[in-house]
Amino acid sequence: MTTIPSRLARLTKSSSSWDQARSSSRSLYRQWMRAAPEIVSLYALNIPAYAIRAKVREQFERNQHVSDIKAVDVLLLKGHQDLQETLNCWKMDSHVLRWFAAEELPPRPDNFLDAFYNSRDDSKEVQPTA
Repeated sequence: MTTIPSRLARLTKSSSSWDQARSSSRSLYRQWMRAAPEIVSLYALNIPAYAIRAKVREQFERNQHVSDIKAVDVLLLKGHQDLQETLNCWKMDSHVLRWFAAEELPPRPDNFLDAFYNSRDDSKEVQPTA
């Protein structure tokens, strides 16, 4: 598949009303939902499409309480850019998998000793060298 950079390009636009911003947001959300299976196949991920959709939904819900219309326009621009970069394969697999990295990180230790004890590897036995 050849990459056509202008395939998903969008002009920057300012929303004149909340209704227009909402419809733009819904349109972007639908584009992401429709693109989830294509993202999985493009990057050959071992993640189902519904997991990608859940991550996208999480990002949209995280920003649902933004009350400044100019901030919403910036978020929409960034969302369109991210979609374009993802579908044109301008990202690497690690960039896409980074969406899921936050869930897999272990909790950070509270103090130095806990961090020190967690870094020890008692499961490996040291073999003496002859």
